[in-house]
Amino acid sequence: MELYLDTANVAEVERLARIFPIAGVTTNPSIIAASKESIWEVLPRLQKAIGDEGILFAQTMSRDAQGMVEEAKRLRDAIPGIVVKIPVTSEGLAAIKILKKEGITTLGTAVYSAAQGLLAALAGAKYVAPYVNRVDAQGGDGIRTVQELQTLLEMHAPESMVLAASFKTPRQALDCLLAGCESITLPLDVAQQMLNTPAVESAIEKFEHDWNAAFGTTHL
Repeated sequence: MELYLDTANVAEVERLARIFPIAGVTTNPSIIAASKESIWEVLPRLQKAIGDEGILFAQTMSRDAQGMVEEAKRLRDAIPGIVVKIPVTSEGLAAIKILKKEGITTLGTAVYSAAQGLLAALAGAKYVAPYVNRVDAQGGDGIRTVQELQTLLEMHAPESMVLAASFKTPRQALDCLLAGCESITLPLDVAQQMLNTPAVESAIEKFEHDWNAAFGTTHL
């Protein structure tokens, strides 16, 4: 199982990488734009924050296949181990096929259906990212989409994996994992929600109170 943070906030990546067993960081054009930094400046900083073994994802901006391929090569030249995110459109599928032959690892992004995700995998994408909450927002069932896509990949494209994205709650992320999803990427607020359980703090305070009452200290 691989856990990623969906952000371009270098300081938060550094903070949470010390706590969470993250495999790397995912970004998209909106996330990069919100950082107010050039992509060519922020990506190296993110890679440094997650270390050489961490996996970094960044997305192309072109709408045609050739432009996507050229941008993917620029990203690969800047960050050799990068995974290039390609929207799963007709042109995106063509680009994924070319990049597979070029040896550049891709993720098929903006996936709203299991069929769309399967096509990305068959075209050569190593990762496929269904948008869980966005599917729900459009009246669909994001978790069911993940379940269907996971089953399809296991049957027909076992070399690819689901990397579920677009979460608003920890419950959505856990349901994806229960559906057999092998990797997820969490926005910072959802990652933090996984830790912010008031009952935990209350339990720790009770332990400290009892220990201090008995031994006059809160240390061993």
